[in-house]
Amino acid sequence: MPRVYLGVGSNIERERYIVAGLDALAGVFGELALSSVYDSEAIGFSGQPFLNLVVGIDTGLSPGELLRRLRHIEFEHGRPANATRFSPRQLDIDILTHGQLSGSIEGVELPRPEILENAFVLCPLAELAAAEIHPLAGKSYAELWRGYDRAAQALVKVDFQWRGRWISRA
Repeated sequence: MPRVYLGVGSNIERERYIVAGLDALAGVFGELALSSVYDSEAIGFSGQPFLNLVVGIDTGLSPGELLRRLRHIEFEHGRPANATRFSPRQLDIDILTHGQLSGSIEGVELPRPEILENAFVLCPLAELAAAEIHPLAGKSYAELWRGYDRAAQALVKVDFQWRGRWISRA
């Protein structure tokens, strides 16, 4: 079963929906590997800041089937059916990587281009999967994060608890 990394974010009732999203993911996929949680500004639109983290799961689902399951979780937690890409979100769950797959597979672009573009994706991914190699860049996520222009986007680690344990300490 391949290791899949998901980006999870919220900028509406952030703590509530991150907890709800993690609960839903754990209910479907079992044990979750979790990065720290980060506060970051909205990118691409004017809006409230987001909380973001990366979640690692092991699944035999194909990228398309996984996308359908994730969209169902988002819809259950308030995602409008007509939500645009750059808009506020109760819960946003994106497939970042699916093993070492690359290209457009069942409508999912792998690895997700935002990995190399946004600190709120690359930093927690480098934390959770430091030694893993980006399928296209050929560098580890730790190497990519070391080379990232950190002045480009503000990112702050925050205190966050889930199921009675700290998953993130500022």
